[in-house]
Amino acid sequence: MGMPYAVVGAGYWGQRHADRAREVDGVDVAFVVDRDRSRAEALAARVGAAAPDDVRRLAGRVTAAAVAVPASEHRAVACALLEAGIAVLLEKPLAPTLAEVDALLEAARRTGVLLQVGHLERFNPAVVAARGVVRNPRFIEVHRIGPFSGRASDVDVVLDLMIHDLDLVLDFVGAKVVEVRAAGAPVLSGQIDIANARLEFANGAVANVTASRASLKEERKLRVFHNDGYTAIDFARQEVVSVERRIDTRGEVTIEARLLDVATSDPLRDEIRSFVRAVKGEAADVPPLDVAREAIALSQQIRGDIQRRLENC
Repeated sequence: MGMPYAVVGAGYWGQRHADRAREVDGVDVAFVVDRDRSRAEALAARVGAAAPDDVRRLAGRVTAAAVAVPASEHRAVACALLEAGIAVLLEKPLAPTLAEVDALLEAARRTGVLLQVGHLERFNPAVVAARGVVRNPRFIEVHRIGPFSGRASDVDVVLDLMIHDLDLVLDFVGAKVVEVRAAGAPVLSGQIDIANARLEFANGAVANVTASRASLKEERKLRVFHNDGYTAIDFARQEVVSVERRIDTRGEVTIEARLLDVATSDPLRDEIRSFVRAVKGEAADVPPLDVAREAIALSQQIRGDIQRRLENC
């Protein structure tokens, strides 16, 4: 028997978590919990798990749990698990508000139990490969757009999609944001469905980040420009192109473009594997919670600026 593991939330992402966790050595998906009992029982039957009617019934029965419930429920569910001594892999965003995020971080600190945020793109093999060539970013451009899926309708596009890229941009730049200018609009859901943010950093770097869940085509790309070239990441294709300026011994300048070697893998499975290693006290790539908190704080600034513009229209 492996580590007793639970999945809380049996919707789209909960089902994916259950399936991928079963592929990780040393993990036993023993329980599935969802407020929709029929949905929980259906997923539990498929993965060979039990379906208790409340997360509080997991106390003393599991070591770790993945939480994939609506963001509005993150604080209550994750705190209940942490208080029970259960390590938590919490789907992004950590929570819709900074106050809720701080409550989560305080619960993790006080209990000493692992809380890991599910910033999945950190485990995208293209991002892993790009870290070896991204250096001193001066300008970052990101597009994460696609059709409306109907999922995560309890939050707007900033917390649904853009949060991925805010996390990565903050990590790549490594400096404080000093100015935020944003625009956006509700299109299909009644909440902000398309958003653009221009971020300026204390070190002079600038990022232009666009997210949409109201587009006909799908695109998930990030480009990082530095002083002598740029790096282009295609999240969906898991590809990285590095373009660099070269100066030979005669002083002639050439431009070299190369496709980096990327070991194709499943980011969610890699994320769960890293989480399990961290629970066991082994070396693991755990996304830092301070950056996750900063991403939520930045998302609030962006959403606030968008709302002010909409109110003035």
